[in-house]
Amino acid sequence: MVCGGFVCTKNALSALNVVYVMVGLLLIGVAAWGKWFGLVSSISVVAGVIGVGVFLLLVAFVGLCGALKHQQVLLFFYMVILFIVFVLQFSISCACLALNTDQQNKLLEVGWNKSEVTKKDVEKTLNCCGFSSVVYNSSCPAQCYTTPQTCDPCSSILQKYASEVLRFVGSIGLFFSFTEILGVWLTHKYRNLKDPRSNPGAFL
Repeated sequence: MVCGGFVCTKNALSALNVVYVMVGLLLIGVAAWGKWFGLVSSISVVAGVIGVGVFLLLVAFVGLCGALKHQQVLLFFYMVILFIVFVLQFSISCACLALNTDQQNKLLEVGWNKSEVTKKDVEKTLNCCGFSSVVYNSSCPAQCYTTPQTCDPCSSILQKYASEVLRFVGSIGLFFSFTEILGVWLTHKYRNLKDPRSNPGAFL
């Protein structure tokens, strides 16, 4: 059977969802690993990553069930959810790639002031104190704070990595957003194909 037929489309859609399952499990595993070994102490960050992984797993399982059973309702909801995720992810990815240095600094400062736990994690990991300046009368977990004069503010260090991280996140997001629109196209095509192994009335 030529690619583009019922079986080929079914296999392609199933394979795409298997990839989504692996990515979801990877996200959950990395978040749990980071929490277990103390690399990330912020519960909100860990919960957010695990939540994204669980959501991706649920969407992938809906897609897999719909593809294997050729279930029209599941395929329809899967297609709608995947399209919404594509729009959101594509927009966020483009925003990550379009941010200039000033916008990156403002975003970093907002994130810095939002969570005290994340702030301590950054100070300890990057060996820095404060965001734009070192505050000498504060409690800083960084090793350099034993001699505060040798400490640097975290903004200058974060800025070195911000552009690279945003570029990496934006590129990965764009890549997966195109796999999502591919999934939408495959699902739409698959819904309108008749199963050659079933009777003609089974599609209706």
